Amino acid sequence: MTMSVEQLWSLPETALVGAYAAARRRYAEKKFERDTQRARLEWMRAKLFVNTQGNVTERRMAVDVSEELARKGQEVREMTRDLDMLKIEIDVIDTMIRLRGGHGAPPVHAEETAEQPAEPEGE
Repeated sequence: MTMSVEQLWSLPETALVGAYAAARRRYAEKKFERDTQRARLEWMRAKLFVNTQGNVTERRMAVDVSEELARKGQEVREMTRDLDMLKIEIDVIDTMIRLRGGHGAPPVHAEETAEQPAEPEGE
């Protein structure tokens, strides 16, 4: 996390919402980057499988033992871990906003009661 929970709690509400927006932006960028790397890895696996000689089992073994693909797979796993850490940061900031009573989503039961028509009195 870029800030401790105590620092987040002491931020003004506008700064907290700004930190939330920045964290969401970083999350979207990192997720796009990770998904792109994941797709490249799948493409490399498919390309190696097609270009390798032998039967299906031999081709799969060639893909499984490829050191380059193993390195790429490890990079994707590390990117996934970083993405999970960003998601935790977003969740913490969201919790801070909700605990302060800020601009969080209203509870469902409040919306339901607001939509019900008022009963006429005295009847």
